[in-house]
Amino acid sequence: MVMTYLKQTAWITLAIMMGMGNAMATEEAEYRVIRQDNRFELREYASHIIAETLVGGDFDDAGSKAFGRLFKYISGNNTSSQSIDMTAPVSQQAEGEKIDMTSPVGQQRVNDRWAISFMMPAAYSLETLPTPNDPNITLRQVPARHMAAVTYSGLWNEKNYRQHKEQLDAWINKNGFSVVGEPIWARYNPPFMPWFLRRNEILVPVAPPQSP
Repeated sequence: MVMTYLKQTAWITLAIMMGMGNAMATEEAEYRVIRQDNRFELREYASHIIAETLVGGDFDDAGSKAFGRLFKYISGNNTSSQSIDMTAPVSQQAEGEKIDMTSPVGQQRVNDRWAISFMMPAAYSLETLPTPNDPNITLRQVPARHMAAVTYSGLWNEKNYRQHKEQLDAWINKNGFSVVGEPIWARYNPPFMPWFLRRNEILVPVAPPQSP
């Protein structure tokens, strides 16, 4: 586990060295808050595109396994050769198009594996995104949807996740929301961010609330 943690740290450090600044805070998924109750929110998310890959392993290690694969894609491991101005949302590397990193990094259970995803910048469409060279990466459009969310800080481990997931489940039940999908674990900071400053979220797809 120590080695996978160090590998993930190395990848995000490389991102900063390549000029990406605050590695996971340049652009976030667009949403509107419909209801707020302390750390809990009901949000309406706009449609967006993700680059996604499936990996095996346990909860704590899955993100580390997938991070390097996805980071290589946005760093140029793709089929594009388009020249793009450095001030635009993307920049150019010799081997392909470099794509700005966005927030959050998502993790979701799919059968016996984990789907790890990076959100793509809003300036792109499925038609304009460069094709990944890695066949294990898929680009897909996520439709607009409602999500129940809880925000918390702390360590990236299953115990912390489960504790806050139980709290979110209780809030969902209290408000009578209908769950329509699997939970997503969202991380917004690099691993060298102090644990007490990290922004983590759990997002659960729910049916749109009924109008009164």
